[in-house]
Amino acid sequence: MKRRTAREKALQALFQIDLSEIDKNEAIIHALDGEKPDVYLSALVNGVLDHQVSIDENISKHLENWTIDRIANVDRNLLRIAVYELVYGSEEVPANVVIDEAVEIAKAYGDDKSSKFVNGLLSKIKNSL
Repeated sequence: MKRRTAREKALQALFQIDLSEIDKNEAIIHALDGEKPDVYLSALVNGVLDHQVSIDENISKHLENWTIDRIANVDRNLLRIAVYELVYGSEEVPANVVIDEAVEIAKAYGDDKSSKFVNGLLSKIKNSL
């Protein structure tokens, strides 16, 4: 599975967990939709869930006149994945690639303003690291 696909599937799984609080393994299986399990997908979902408090704090401190709870569910979970990759991910994926991937996924799954919002916030986070 390509990493972009793994990120999209991780977004779907985290979206489900966020909305319906289902088990993470069940969410991953549902997101896979019959495809083979993927190590990168599982690592993203588990990593975000394991570090969600610190990830959310990192996102929150870069928001202006906004709270993390007000961010659209898709955008919030996409930001969580990207921040996880930026902060806890391997060095083999450059920060600019993480941001570019998040922006492209935001264009596909978010609203008209999602990609600009995601790009701006992730750029601030990247610069603070």
